[in-house]
Amino acid sequence: MPMRQWLVHREVPSPNWNERKRGVNMVVLHYTGMQSADEALTRMCDPAAEVSAHYMIDEDGQVTQLVPEEKRAWHAGKSYWRGETDVNSASVGIELVNPGHEFGYRPFADAQMDALVPLLSDICKRHDVPRANVVGHSDIAPARKQDPGEMFDWDLLGRLRLALAKPRPTMRLVFDNDGAFYLALERFGYDISDGPAAVRAFQRRWRPHRIDGIIDGQIGALLFELLLERDLGRAR
Repeated sequence: MPMRQWLVHREVPSPNWNERKRGVNMVVLHYTGMQSADEALTRMCDPAAEVSAHYMIDEDGQVTQLVPEEKRAWHAGKSYWRGETDVNSASVGIELVNPGHEFGYRPFADAQMDALVPLLSDICKRHDVPRANVVGHSDIAPARKQDPGEMFDWDLLGRLRLALAKPRPTMRLVFDNDGAFYLALERFGYDISDGPAAVRAFQRRWRPHRIDGIIDGQIGALLFELLLERDLGRAR
């Protein structure tokens, strides 16, 4: 397929995969969180590490395929999204080269995002992935992960209809109590077993300028709008 050849610049096969137990209906975006692309690539190809992804996108836009999409890469770890606990089986994993919060987190390069957009579009079209299921690692593992982080340009993906767009509520909305907010957050898709971590993950994705784990009227309104859009059938 010429389009696939154009999207992927090279293949570096990783031994870290097994068979899927279900079809693809998600895409999970990560950052590598290591000091260089070579270091990340070496780790994802090391059998002892037991980690991998389907694709890695370098800061210069080079796309490397490590695991065929029909196979189950090991990128999600213990995770959950909208009732799915075997996220590795249900998803395609894309790693974006970035040192992450531990080694000097920085904005994602334009070339990197320019490479991500057509790749993500192609994956979502072929697998009929709903926009609501294009998520970050922090969305599916809020107690463990922060990636791709608050500098990732979710707004770009939202404008291109490759992920849910950020709501623009005109007022604040305070839930009756924190428990009501947590139940709504779970209904949207998050694992709420660690409530404050789930709130921080929601903020990192939907209100990245302030991530404090505190439930307030602003994130209440954002969550309400997201649920409303889904219930009206406009958030697939």
